[in-house]
Amino acid sequence: MQHPTTPNIHASAITPAKINWQMDDTGNKVPVSGEFDDVYFSHADGLAESRYVFLAHNQLAERLTNLAPRQCFSIAELGLGTGLNLLATWQLWRELRHAHPHLATAKLHFITTEKHPIPLTDLTQILALWAQRAPELSVLTAQFLAAYPPLIAGCHRLNFLDDNLTVDMWFGDAADSLAKLALDTSIKPAPYIDAWYLDGFAPSCNSTLWAENIFAQIQRLSYLGTTAATYSCAGIVKRALKDCGFKIKKVKGFGRKREMLTTIMAESTDLSDNCSDPHDYPDNQATNSAHSIVIGAGVSGLMIAWSLANRGISVTLLDKSAPLAGASGNPRALLAPKMTPIHHVDEHLHSIGYLYSSRLYRQLNKKAAKQNTAPVLELTGALDLLIKANIGTEQIADYPDEMATTLSLAQAQETTGLKTQDLSENLYLPQSGLVNPQSLKNTILTHPLIRFQQLDVSSINEMESCVRVEGSNQDKGAMTISADNVVICAAYESHKIDQRIFDCRKIRGQLSWFTPTTKQLTNLPKIPLKYSGYCAAFTAQADDKELNDVVEGAAHLLLGASFIRNDTDTDIRNEEHHISREKLVSAIPEMESVIPADSSLWQGRAGVRTQTPDYHPIVGRLAQSRRTWVMSAMGAKGYALAPICAETLADMMLGSFAPLSAAMRARLSPNRTRLQTPLS
Repeated sequence: MQHPTTPNIHASAITPAKINWQMDDTGNKVPVSGEFDDVYFSHADGLAESRYVFLAHNQLAERLTNLAPRQCFSIAELGLGTGLNLLATWQLWRELRHAHPHLATAKLHFITTEKHPIPLTDLTQILALWAQRAPELSVLTAQFLAAYPPLIAGCHRLNFLDDNLTVDMWFGDAADSLAKLALDTSIKPAPYIDAWYLDGFAPSCNSTLWAENIFAQIQRLSYLGTTAATYSCAGIVKRALKDCGFKIKKVKGFGRKREMLTTIMAESTDLSDNCSDPHDYPDNQATNSAHSIVIGAGVSGLMIAWSLANRGISVTLLDKSAPLAGASGNPRALLAPKMTPIHHVDEHLHSIGYLYSSRLYRQLNKKAAKQNTAPVLELTGALDLLIKANIGTEQIADYPDEMATTLSLAQAQETTGLKTQDLSENLYLPQSGLVNPQSLKNTILTHPLIRFQQLDVSSINEMESCVRVEGSNQDKGAMTISADNVVICAAYESHKIDQRIFDCRKIRGQLSWFTPTTKQLTNLPKIPLKYSGYCAAFTAQADDKELNDVVEGAAHLLLGASFIRNDTDTDIRNEEHHISREKLVSAIPEMESVIPADSSLWQGRAGVRTQTPDYHPIVGRLAQSRRTWVMSAMGAKGYALAPICAETLADMMLGSFAPLSAAMRARLSPNRTRLQTPLS
């Protein structure tokens, strides 16, 4: 539930909710807003209230049961509060999917806003009480709390893949958050909200969630047939809903409440001319699209294949050689963000991407464990020495400690094992770690809807009803594959495949590694470090040798990476081993006696990174195209950025709301102004 505006130094900094406690009608403790002394849910029975007001009076059981294969149903909630509405909806969705097999590929998208989210410790206490009173919620509560994000402004996407449930939690002012939801009417169907939960504090306590700018967004995001339900019968609410085109009906309220409102958008207004039902659009690309081709099997290709497959789309993943054969195939990738001052964080792709990637990789760790393969993400934490950073220790203090903090000198030395280095200026990232590309690839390729095919693509021909990809296979010769859509993820070669894709800057990067002696190992940093480069120790796993020359079971130190523009050769160069060593010993002089100067036994891997003039990736549909999309130019941050970009692109392709704002989507567009002038 959203509180009124609280004075804040930074508009994008989140002020957490303050929780007080009262006794309800049955003698149970219930949370109360410390600012307004208003309850988060009914004193009679909060869970029953959620089910009665929002689920029953949006006719969810019937509407969800009637979803078509691959159809997405979107719910938007004003005021996440304790998450009880979400948990009640989730439980209903689970029951319906269990009872109705035809819902196997249907998707539920729950979008919620919260200006003052409840801190995790308080939320855990609140939901522990509900787990006791409603045991049927206990499993869902545990999953929700495990995925609950740091209290950072912006959109936090939580994917609960086993239930085909996506939750987008927009932290910040509700009107601003709703305004960031993009309605791309060039894609049919455009995304709209199917049902609204209007669950802010009472208008007499908190007028901001019942203001004109909120209802303007509700109107913009609704279509003829959208429903809304609210416990409030205040005159301001009734008038605003009527002005939006909703037909309102008073019904019996929950518990001691005499009345509540249930509504349906039944007429078009001057401000709203949305289609009668986007799900019935005659050329519904979302439900008609069953097969996509992805060209390029680096991290971008793997992630978009994964995002599409999780929406019920069959994916043929193509590469001219093999998965991870290019720049994405390093032994390990360091997942650590490029930080920004907190007043930029809600529109900072690196921050939002890092938080989403960390959640996703931890989720994939569970799948990897079931397959008896190495973890996708080894949570090590990382320390940034702030040698090349856009943020200082004073600005780091604005962040929640669970995302970023500064360690004391003694803590930093203990954590890193460094003895003489001045570490008083540092950024500690507790959720950072090392991504195992081989394990990620193996986990993704086990998805039953993803099939890899070796093919060197020569042409793409977009037809009225499909797209055809032609190329040559090293075993079968010439081949043609048809699909509903094609996504080009071929890094710097994307431009060769389709010249509408910007011809990006090419940057050679060589990563180096060696096997330290026992003595060297005891003196190496204990966690990954960032400076003008980075270093990280890792232990090679059984499958690592498929991609790189490593010693299974042995410790290695990774150093990287070189940065050479306009060089697409991938040979291993001894001088670049020395460049990476020099970066490390210059930043940390005590490593001079630890890191061997003789690199003759070192191994390496060189790849070509792809970078745009504005340093943003390229994500979206190509101009003058209906079925050809691109996701490329991740630079050196593919493992941090590709997962959130893949979610965004999959949503664009299938007519759902993306986890990035309309402004950020414009900054990623393949047709943006910055990409109209070729590089000199």
